[in-house]
Amino acid sequence: MSDATHPDHSHEHNDSHSHTPRPGIIGLVTESLMHLTGLHRHAPVSDGVLQTSARGIWALKISLVGLLVTALFQVFVVAWSGSVALLADTIHNFSDALTAIPLWIAFALNRRAPNRRYTYGYGRAEDLAGVLIVLMIFASALVVFYEAIQKMIAPQPISHLEWVALAAIVGFVGNEAVALFRLRVGREIQSAALIADGMHARVDGITSLGVLVGVIGVWLGFPLADPIVGLIIGFAILVVVRDAAQTMWQRLMDATDPEIVHTIEHTAAHIAGVQSAHDIRARWVGHRLHAEMHVEVDCELTLAQSHAIAEEVRHALYHQFPALGAATIHLDPCDHDGQDHHAQTAHHRA
Repeated sequence: MSDATHPDHSHEHNDSHSHTPRPGIIGLVTESLMHLTGLHRHAPVSDGVLQTSARGIWALKISLVGLLVTALFQVFVVAWSGSVALLADTIHNFSDALTAIPLWIAFALNRRAPNRRYTYGYGRAEDLAGVLIVLMIFASALVVFYEAIQKMIAPQPISHLEWVALAAIVGFVGNEAVALFRLRVGREIQSAALIADGMHARVDGITSLGVLVGVIGVWLGFPLADPIVGLIIGFAILVVVRDAAQTMWQRLMDATDPEIVHTIEHTAAHIAGVQSAHDIRARWVGHRLHAEMHVEVDCELTLAQSHAIAEEVRHALYHQFPALGAATIHLDPCDHDGQDHHAQTAHHRA
């Protein structure tokens, strides 16, 4: 059996078939932030857990500043105008900013080396932070519902509609820039928690446009438009909760995309000397992929020859998956010699 981790990926892989997904839209603001912070690189992310965790922390720092500036501007407008829809959006923005804190801690923990107690390292802290993010988003939805219902029961006039509209536009621009930034870095380093945080910011931007719709409704003589938009924002937040919770549930249950398993099998099968590949398992620990598999080789090969084939398989997998943190390959000798090489442990296997 051959087992090794690939902690630093010191040689950069620049394969066109890399499985690092790319976001569909990359805005000019995001590109500028990438260049200014040194996060923009044309090579795939294959530089190890220390570097990718550092990239995640940088993304959180930049986006945290952007969200706080946006939310603070909205606070002043809320106090001035009394808009419950803008209040809901502001609360959501603050909650989005605060979700960066547990994720920041998780990325920092993930930079620690594995030890005898945490033999897989601290990557799972990132997934636990994702669960906390989901709970915080859900709590913000409850606050939004409460404020909107209170405003419907006891309506209050809204003043300075032009400032509420401006705050809504600022909220959209700020959140969309943060969403693009987080989603890009999250997808590059394969962090489900950071991607969930980016989705959260994107919905914040959409709900800011909802506030603008509420302002237009009030301006047209329909004062209940403001709390109604607040309720709509609350339901939009619940949609984010549902999607993010599903993603984090899959990560905690070690679920992975079946296409990844297929690609591992296909990659191994095309290595010279491999007769078959089977019992393939893959899971994410934080933003690093861990894979296990059995590879069947000629039973007459020497140990050194068989090990060389396993190393060729592992090397091909590191090229195929830049986020691969470890690959464990069990070598099975073929049975053309008439022997059952697994007879001793057959009765232990399900």
